[in-house]
Amino acid sequence: MNSNTLPGLYIHVPFCRTKCLYCDFYSDIDTTQIPRWLSALAKEAAQYKARFPSFDTLYIGGGTPTVLENSTLLSLFGCLYEHFQFTANAEITIEANPNDITRETLRTLQVCSVNRISLGVQSFDEHDLQFLQRRHTAREAEQALELVRVCGFTNIGVDLMYGLPGQTIDAWLTTLARAVSFQPEHISCYQLTVAPGTRLWEMKQGGMVNLADEEEGEAFFLTTAQFLEEHGYLHYEISNFAREQLCCCRHNQKYWQHIPYLGLGPAAHSFKDGVRWWNHRSVARYCQDLEEGRAPVSGQEELTKEQIYLEMLSLGLRTKAGIELAQIRTKKNIDTELNNLLQSEYAQIIDGRLIPTRKGFLLADRLPLALI
Repeated sequence: MNSNTLPGLYIHVPFCRTKCLYCDFYSDIDTTQIPRWLSALAKEAAQYKARFPSFDTLYIGGGTPTVLENSTLLSLFGCLYEHFQFTANAEITIEANPNDITRETLRTLQVCSVNRISLGVQSFDEHDLQFLQRRHTAREAEQALELVRVCGFTNIGVDLMYGLPGQTIDAWLTTLARAVSFQPEHISCYQLTVAPGTRLWEMKQGGMVNLADEEEGEAFFLTTAQFLEEHGYLHYEISNFAREQLCCCRHNQKYWQHIPYLGLGPAAHSFKDGVRWWNHRSVARYCQDLEEGRAPVSGQEELTKEQIYLEMLSLGLRTKAGIELAQIRTKKNIDTELNNLLQSEYAQIIDGRLIPTRKGFLLADRLPLALI
């Protein structure tokens, strides 16, 4: 199998010290369950080792992976390296909270062969961090970025968030400029969205917060793209920017390109041979199934050719790689639809590929509708 099409491995660490008011990723603040979860994860890895023998990316996400003690991190990686094979140039990423970063933790991660760290900074503005109920301060985020670099990591990602209540474009530009000053290899910028079931959802329903409307969101997005591109970053996916092509997140690109991936842990998703399946969104149920010898799968779906085609369009048009014109199914008015996209400056054709423009990224959810 070509290394570009090798599967990726995702590990969901479902634990946090506190729960941010906007987060709808599955996590639990009961860290006493960590030993049981780790034991169950080893059992799940054993179930899949024959089906997924080799990977070229490993992504440890959450939750907050760095809530794990260093000894637990060593045990986690030891388990993964015991059950699976990884290529020599594998991209090995871990998400980290800034105030979990210490020299000892970074040394532990190096021992575990981690070569990419994604820091959940979100903002360098104290007011924004307090609103988001993040555990770290702006200064702690800066110190973490400095320490990660000093300790020898050469592939650093920074996650940021815009569209917060009361946030201005100027304030956002200040955060972007501060992030760029650390020269991270990767920057992800997400608009704050309201997910049902979160505390932010309850606040929104109660009229306690006003978030950016569609017009304001577009202004933040266009400002972000222009600023980062002017500072040398490649806008390779709607929310993601890389200092160069080699710094694009290889693991995430598997999701967008329908390359197989295995997800271990509660709520983790997997995909192979046209089938997508997902685990229980519960630490207790996940562990119980594995302790009783069952796969902790909550559900699955076998994608039809039509579903795969539609996903190919929708995912491809979220990226700067776009889609090959030859992949677009011919319909009576396809030339007219393509011309409309080109004339409206939502897309361009480069080397036989339909590529969304910055303006087109704003309408990424709607662009595929013109091609089906």
